[in-house]
Amino acid sequence: MKGIRLKKGQVIDLPVRRLGINGEGIGFYQKQVVFVEGAIPGETVRTRIAEVYSKYVRGKILQLKKASPHRVKAPCPVFRECGGCQLQHINYPKQLELKRELVVETFSRYTGRKDIPIQETIGMETPWNYRNKAQLPLKNLDSRLVMGLYAAGSHRLIDVGNCGVQHPLTNQILETTRKVLEEMSVPVYHEKKHRGTIRYLATRIGLTTGEAQLILISRTSHLPYEAEVVRRLRERLPQVVSIVVNVNPQRTSRVFGEKTRVLWGEEKMKEKLGSLTFALSAPAFFQLNPVQTVKLYDEVKRLAGLTGRETLVDAYCGSGTIGLWLAHKVKQVRGMDTVPEAIEDARENARINGIENVTYDVGAAENLLPDWLDQGFRPDVVVADPPRTGLGKAFMEALIRIQVPRFVYVSCNPSTLAKDCNRLIQSGYRVEAVVPVDMFPQTSQVECCTLLVHESSSREG
Repeated sequence: MKGIRLKKGQVIDLPVRRLGINGEGIGFYQKQVVFVEGAIPGETVRTRIAEVYSKYVRGKILQLKKASPHRVKAPCPVFRECGGCQLQHINYPKQLELKRELVVETFSRYTGRKDIPIQETIGMETPWNYRNKAQLPLKNLDSRLVMGLYAAGSHRLIDVGNCGVQHPLTNQILETTRKVLEEMSVPVYHEKKHRGTIRYLATRIGLTTGEAQLILISRTSHLPYEAEVVRRLRERLPQVVSIVVNVNPQRTSRVFGEKTRVLWGEEKMKEKLGSLTFALSAPAFFQLNPVQTVKLYDEVKRLAGLTGRETLVDAYCGSGTIGLWLAHKVKQVRGMDTVPEAIEDARENARINGIENVTYDVGAAENLLPDWLDQGFRPDVVVADPPRTGLGKAFMEALIRIQVPRFVYVSCNPSTLAKDCNRLIQSGYRVEAVVPVDMFPQTSQVECCTLLVHESSSREG
């Protein structure tokens, strides 16, 4: 392969320079890029080359020639097998430092600039047991019903047991449900044969309300022994206020289907962020780390620089969380999302909280914002929290056309964030601040809250 001289099976000593987007250590051997899972920047590792590609190679650690002082023993017994967490072997202060360095390096690579103001990563006081939602596949293995996560790049199910990043209540609800299904011999889904019933178990809990919702994701709309399963679940899980079945009959890797039916209790559960209450349906998106979500949204509020006179667009609004968080600081909020159920949730959440200066529309931000511009609407602030793929082309063009005074961009993907920011920089925007927020400790993921201000704006940033 052109440019790559390393061979599979070759052993090298590699100084590790930085962290990769997926948590691997990255080093350079004779100018060739080498990714090594489990290696930490600052270490020197003896590595065997395992995979060779056109532009890089992957290696496996044979020996730590020089270990990092930040290396710790990962507390999870299936840390290496599961793949859900990538950084448990690094102490938490160093995780925060490395995540900021990852953002700095990513912006430098995609913008060619080293003057982007990137702040320190906002971390958690207790970086464990933070996830309020879990969804795990089921499988029959050796006459036992196993629940867990698939090992990276495979369909080998790893029993994750009492997961350390999940809230203990989510672990309890899912394990209790697994036992009930096993007791009742409810058939689970067989992927190759496309038979059986239960595909996944999912649960979401309200950290402030104490409410919980249980979702049985099934190939079929009706479950075997449905009434008895529900009776046993109610008896053993008093925290659960909603038991629903979500139907996904397709041959697909997608978890949720389009239809949901309430088996018992409420259609929605409630959770609070600060003083706001949110009603959440089973498929609705809600941040997985409510403690850090408050910090993230407070950063959005701070960077938006609101005075109470602004009109604000909440693009990719989901169930309305960001716009409702900011509503008391602006004149008007307009939100949009492509998922009709999310817009219904957003409208209901506004009603629950008595917030009247918000409107929500079903549609893509890429389409609605240009339409609103054509109708003469000019927002003072735009907030966007798009999917990992980043901002849509038409939405980006609308931002360039509108020259919005302040654009606050919330992103879970530093690469698409930096690429999008580079395009906006070339079109008259400047990056005033990038604030990394650690929404998922022990993993390689990092969220960023970024403020861009248009150069033509007379307002001060």
